[in-house]
Amino acid sequence: MVNEEMKQIWKIPEPTLRRLPWYLAFVKLLKGKGETFVSSTQIAKEINVDPSQVAKDLSFVNISGKTRVGYEIDALVNVLEDFLGFTSQHKAFLFGVGSLGAALLQDTGLNQYGLDIVAGFDIRDELAGTNVNGIPVYHINDFPAKQKEFGATIGIITVPVEKAQEVTGQIIHGGIKALWNFTPFRIRVPEHIVVQNTSMYAHLAVMFNRLNSMNH
Repeated sequence: MVNEEMKQIWKIPEPTLRRLPWYLAFVKLLKGKGETFVSSTQIAKEINVDPSQVAKDLSFVNISGKTRVGYEIDALVNVLEDFLGFTSQHKAFLFGVGSLGAALLQDTGLNQYGLDIVAGFDIRDELAGTNVNGIPVYHINDFPAKQKEFGATIGIITVPVEKAQEVTGQIIHGGIKALWNFTPFRIRVPEHIVVQNTSMYAHLAVMFNRLNSMNH
């Protein structure tokens, strides 16, 4: 059964969803400076998008601006954080405690945005029983038992590329509903599983290509 809120989120264009956290970060900075109102023009100038786009993006969120003064900052921060899911904690397991995986376990900022990594898993026996930043690391074989204990909904995949699909199968079989994939491999999943690919290598390729274009 899909609730009305989920239906509403699915209607939102992905580019809008990608921009809203940028708006939130800027508005939180203004809040820290003691500002009380912000206009869509101010947000647009900072984020480098058209003011009409900002107004359109914010129309998906349940808030309206006041004529000539704009949006109340406290209300906008609360509404955006709630809308983006940053106010509720989502339990996550991380798979592959290599250099990138360990760095993500160290990133306390993720917790502020609602991602609570409660355990890490790895294939290497020597890592089992250790912890990173207070987060326990277990052998991958312990995943089914730990899933019964924690009930994580999100799996973060930072395993070597050749293990990506195999680990994905294990994770889904264990009842994880959403995957944040940091490997360059395009994992295959059933339709009901949510996947977000974050390939640093793909972004690197775009950056190198644009850099080369500017230099020629």
